[in-house]
Amino acid sequence: MSGGVDSAVTASILIEQGFDVEGLHMTNWNDDEPYCTAAQDHQDAMDACKELGITMHHVNFSKEYREEVFDTALNELNTGLTPNPDVLCNRMIKFDRFAKYAERLGGNRIATGHYARNLQNNGKQELHKGVDNNKDQTYFLHAIDSKILPKVLFPIGDMNKSEVREYAYKKGLPNHDKPDSTGICFIGERPFKEFIQTFVPPKPGDIVNTDGEFLGKHDGLAYFTIGQRKDIGIGGMKNHSGEPWYVADKDMNSNKLIVVQGRDHALLWKKKVFVGSLNWLDEGVAATIKNGEIIECEAKSRYRQDDAKCSFETLNDGVIVEFNDSQWAITKGQYLVFYKEGKCLGGGKIMSESYSSD
Repeated sequence: MSGGVDSAVTASILIEQGFDVEGLHMTNWNDDEPYCTAAQDHQDAMDACKELGITMHHVNFSKEYREEVFDTALNELNTGLTPNPDVLCNRMIKFDRFAKYAERLGGNRIATGHYARNLQNNGKQELHKGVDNNKDQTYFLHAIDSKILPKVLFPIGDMNKSEVREYAYKKGLPNHDKPDSTGICFIGERPFKEFIQTFVPPKPGDIVNTDGEFLGKHDGLAYFTIGQRKDIGIGGMKNHSGEPWYVADKDMNSNKLIVVQGRDHALLWKKKVFVGSLNWLDEGVAATIKNGEIIECEAKSRYRQDDAKCSFETLNDGVIVEFNDSQWAITKGQYLVFYKEGKCLGGGKIMSESYSSD
């Protein structure tokens, strides 16, 4: 029970289906700042459980989250990557420590308010996209251990968000109109740079174009990501076109931020990438690439991005992925997630966004 409408509706649906349901609220971040909603979320979860007439338990995984998710994200930022803590949180906390804690409480299954579907096919569990394509969250779930899927329920995976809110309203759930949470889980609504500067100190350097021309100063490569347009701070440069500037690369050796003009600049478009730290939810895919075969499917490198046709084959401890069409602003440290007819096959971390076999 997160305190949001999705988990409240999840619990209500399971009660209707005859399950013996108890709520479990998890705290992952302790912060007294006004941006942190932990206290309000806890209260909202309690109110929802009270309305549903179920017991609510509480567990604090702040220490584990800091060590296994947040510190990992900081390390990646310091090495020039753009991490995705929500993927790590699902793998390390929600579908591992949280699930094990629920089992110790006597539960034999866990249910969450994710927009995804856990379908059975030939006796095996498969992770499929939720029917609400705009809310589908399989991108963030691709890295969980496949062994836990038989113990997981996603009751709202067959619903659209509007249907979830309507259901909550009709059931009189107190959080039926609570706004959706946005942003990285531990940052909340606060500006990313403002938050991360507390943990990653400024390291000023030069902003240059691809010709090495000095354009300005940045205060730390960790505060920027590939494809970023806002807050670069170099608008209106003389002897340059009026097109907006975008971050194209980060040179960690020279501490230089490399920028280009125009969204269509060639450096922002990549067709071939190397992906490592793989996690396969589909056993067939793992066996196929082990045999050296090429797999054709679709993939996305960020949440809510359209799936793009691609093919991939194994190389050393990862896979080489080639897209049919070039993809925009593929970013090292983010995840590439593979799909086949709506089924999430798994995915891995983008290690190189312009891989060349030469």
